[in-house]
Amino acid sequence: MKQALSLLILITALLQLGARTWDHVTMLTIGYGAISIMAILISATFLWLWQVRATPLALGMSFSWAGSSLIMGGWWVAQLTGGAQFGVETEMMVVFLAFLATGAVLHFSVIQASFNLHGMAFLIPVGAAVLVAAASLGL
Repeated sequence: MKQALSLLILITALLQLGARTWDHVTMLTIGYGAISIMAILISATFLWLWQVRATPLALGMSFSWAGSSLIMGGWWVAQLTGGAQFGVETEMMVVFLAFLATGAVLHFSVIQASFNLHGMAFLIPVGAAVLVAAASLGL
């Protein structure tokens, strides 16, 4: 726990130092690029773990990390190319979001088993999250 907290503090300090040296947009662009690359590598690792049947959560983790990588990578590429606004003007973001949503649903399915629940109970938090998000738009 101490090591993880120390790492968080160190990375936060480095990002803040970079933002003060250059600017926040530059640091976000570097950060999103780096994390996009790391996320796709993590996704590939989890896909391999799923293939060798190392853990039941591996496929959900692979989808989640792939979705994160694609969404952040989309933002990163848009920043580099002056392209579409992140998440608004590009329809591919909806496809990328599907990876994240699939990973989340798979996670809830595995979590359900940890609570010794059965059936479709894992869809309750999924549905609740969708309802709250839709309600925030007044839908």
